[in-house]
Amino acid sequence: MTPAERRASGWLAALFALRMLGLFLILPVFSLHARELAGGERMALVGLAIGIYGLTQGVLQIAYGWASDRYGRKPVIITGLLIFAAGSFVAALSDSLWGVIVGRALQGAGAISAAVTAFIADSTRDEVRTKAMAMVGGSISLAFALSLALAPWLYTVIGMAGLFSLTGVLALAGCLVVWRLVPDAPQLPAAPLATAWRTVLRHPELTRLSLGVFLLHTVQMAMFVVVPIALVEHVGLPVRQHGWLYLGVVVLSLAAMVPLMLWSERRQQLRAVFLGAVALLSLSQAALAWTWTEPAALIALMVCFFIGFNLLEANMPSLVSRVAPPAAKGLALGVFNTSQSLGLFAGGLLGGRLAGAWGHSAVFQVCAALAALWLVLAWPMRPPARQRVKAEASG
Repeated sequence: MTPAERRASGWLAALFALRMLGLFLILPVFSLHARELAGGERMALVGLAIGIYGLTQGVLQIAYGWASDRYGRKPVIITGLLIFAAGSFVAALSDSLWGVIVGRALQGAGAISAAVTAFIADSTRDEVRTKAMAMVGGSISLAFALSLALAPWLYTVIGMAGLFSLTGVLALAGCLVVWRLVPDAPQLPAAPLATAWRTVLRHPELTRLSLGVFLLHTVQMAMFVVVPIALVEHVGLPVRQHGWLYLGVVVLSLAAMVPLMLWSERRQQLRAVFLGAVALLSLSQAALAWTWTEPAALIALMVCFFIGFNLLEANMPSLVSRVAPPAAKGLALGVFNTSQSLGLFAGGLLGGRLAGAWGHSAVFQVCAALAALWLVLAWPMRPPARQRVKAEASG
């Protein structure tokens, strides 16, 4: 990577980490705090407060992606961060659950993931883009693990209002990062909206990738409906220590994932590594269906799952940006990120229903089947021929 590519990728990955750390800090402690709020005795409202973020984000990702094609990446990203910060402060000042729901909906309305991913794509060449996307994926994974570890302590020190205020401050810091530290990148004029929609929706590789990210996050969320229970009941790990285990799992998986990613780029084996990662998801879920009550097997298979998960998280946005039409890149990434958000919603719903009706093993069995279905759908994939594109450009 050139110095400019490293600078842009590093700061945009840091932006993702700042925003996601602020978001994730709420999750481990909010359901406990909600009991102190007016309306907090209604679990349906507690679930709505947690989940409405994903709903508003999923609805608006496409609009933000297209707007970044039309009006520029930086203005759209800063606007989204300001809306997210406003939602954070609304939630911090609320003394009822409905006020928090409004604040969380505003947080989700700052749906900048597609615009940030498109900005990274604008700032990097094809041959290093997966590395740049891996920096973002790694920053999100570490932010998630750190938030689980730090949230209980921070909650005892600054309370829930303080946590929400901290998320707002981190979002405002992100605005400064985008404005002052992220270098500008070239951007092609946007295609007409109707033309862009037709191109994106009719593209077989983009459709495959959007379906894939939906299934990936469906499996992830369904799995984590039951994993925390398994850690308490069968590993004997108190809830307050789960974050440190997740942090260790994420670090180990990233250490294994990075060499595989670099090898696939160097040897142009992206398809083989991609399909292998999907197969690893399916096999790890199938094994968990039979061994999730065994502590050593549970932890080892979590590491295997996250190796595959992190490989796919790094490769998929890069692939979308490389196969999408340049003038509709933001829109394509908006569709991709919307599919991701819908997968998060579907996974939580599916995991809860399966666990309640047929038990924890059924969750892993269905997740294994979904990943196997994804492997079948992904098998015909055709990664972009980077060398051929370069040769044509030089000629």
